[in-house]
Amino acid sequence: MGKGGNKVANGVDKIYTWDEVKKHTDREDKWLVINDEVFDITRWSRKHPGGSKVISHYAGQDATDAFTAFHREHTRDMVKKYMKPIRIGRMAPGEVKQKEIDKDFRDLQKVAEKMDLFTPSLFFFHLHLVIAVLFDLAGYFNLLYFGVNWFTILMSGVILGSGMAQSGWLQHDFGHLSVYKSNKLNNLVHQILMGPLKGASSTWWKHMHYQHHAKPNCMDKDPDVRVEKLFVVGNKMPLKMAEKGSYWLPYNWQHKYFPIIGPPLLFPIYFQFMLARFFWQRRKTHLWEFALFMSYYIRFAYMYVPMIGVFGTLFMYEVTRVVESTWFTWVSQSNHIPMEIDEDQERPWVPLQMHATRNVEKSFFNDWFTGHLNFQIEHHLFPTMPRHNLYKIKPFVQELCKKHNIPYIEVSLYEAFKDILRSLEKSGEMWFDAYYNFREKYD
Repeated sequence: MGKGGNKVANGVDKIYTWDEVKKHTDREDKWLVINDEVFDITRWSRKHPGGSKVISHYAGQDATDAFTAFHREHTRDMVKKYMKPIRIGRMAPGEVKQKEIDKDFRDLQKVAEKMDLFTPSLFFFHLHLVIAVLFDLAGYFNLLYFGVNWFTILMSGVILGSGMAQSGWLQHDFGHLSVYKSNKLNNLVHQILMGPLKGASSTWWKHMHYQHHAKPNCMDKDPDVRVEKLFVVGNKMPLKMAEKGSYWLPYNWQHKYFPIIGPPLLFPIYFQFMLARFFWQRRKTHLWEFALFMSYYIRFAYMYVPMIGVFGTLFMYEVTRVVESTWFTWVSQSNHIPMEIDEDQERPWVPLQMHATRNVEKSFFNDWFTGHLNFQIEHHLFPTMPRHNLYKIKPFVQELCKKHNIPYIEVSLYEAFKDILRSLEKSGEMWFDAYYNFREKYD
């Protein structure tokens, strides 16, 4: 237990105030609040299935709606059994004052559950699983049928990269436990999708992605916006980097170099480095997942080296990764980069997500191209909801936002991509002005 985290005997709850809870935010001493109850998560965070950081980001805060969002209705009672040993008391009466927007959102959560919007279509997900495998096979049979030359090798890379993008949206569903009722089965399929089919890591993805959902666009907590070595984003990061007085790249040009070093290189370079580091650091505890990870590369080499040689295989692999990376990055950043990016303001769940996310218009192409992440708002509010149901909850979310005067932003796919560059240009100019103002001030 952390400092002061002792239960009172004889079944009597110890009572805490926010002043007390907010003192416990250190690595070796972390508390949080769920449904007015106080929990010491200091040791439990290291065992937390979603990773230690995602739960630690709420240390000293109310995590009620985050807990509900990440845990499906039929699993919450089971999860609460694990929480009993770390429960240390409850909040004093009047300390947790439920905001109207929190009450309305929790009512909407119940509406969604009554509408069965958390019930998946297994046909939908199994069909997409078959399609992902067919993409993988199509790249091979393209070379087998049309013969081997640099054009067919390039086309197979494009086919495989497109399949990678689509399987990326699919693994996202299993990673959020949105498909099967059994968490173990979701996790098993997620490991297979991420390992043999994509050459990645299920645990690493969850470690990164769950943090993003817990605190989207929070500079100190969301790994997706820790990009200051290459880019400055939002209105606060440019000023912080300018004040430091050093920089890696000329950020005022970032809207020009983003399309060159951002989308095409995220997977082939940065993600590969991060995965290698992840497995090295956990080499004694993640052997099974490392074997699944390596099985992709062994299979890829076995299928293609005899047919197109080592250099042809390496070339096709890089094409595959560049296509996948470009597709993923433009889609994922279009929903977040143009939005507010700041340090953690401890906002309630709905304002937290709405300040950081926006939608892309619905169409058959947009749904397919983005894996239904054009409904990014609804996905962030209800991360375990199957993606094919997100459009059904959209009108209710719009009404909730209208009632509480929260902007609900939706743009075309073209505008979404264009806004990435606009946002980067604006942030880069802010950095440039601030950087030279600081220099003139202290020179």
